[in-house]
Amino acid sequence: MALNPAQIYDPRYHTFDSWASLMVELYSPQQLEIPSPTTDWKTWGNGLSAIDVFTNEAIPRTDQFNDWHDWAEALVNAVNPSVGR
Repeated sequence: MALNPAQIYDPRYHTFDSWASLMVELYSPQQLEIPSPTTDWKTWGNGLSAIDVFTNEAIPRTDQFNDWHDWAEALVNAVNPSVGR
């Protein structure tokens, strides 16, 4: 059985809430936290590393970034390198 490759939505033109909501929908079997206005993007983002499809990917930790957009772009480039170029 082949594993599906990891997919990341392009974060451009999204707020954190809208982008994270798309990710929650995409990975619904993983039961990610549904973002709210009080959701800490760094804690939420680090939770992605627990998803089985990402365990073998070198996904960036959020503590290396001050802005969620920068982290999400780095995540896209780590998982889908052809998308960011």
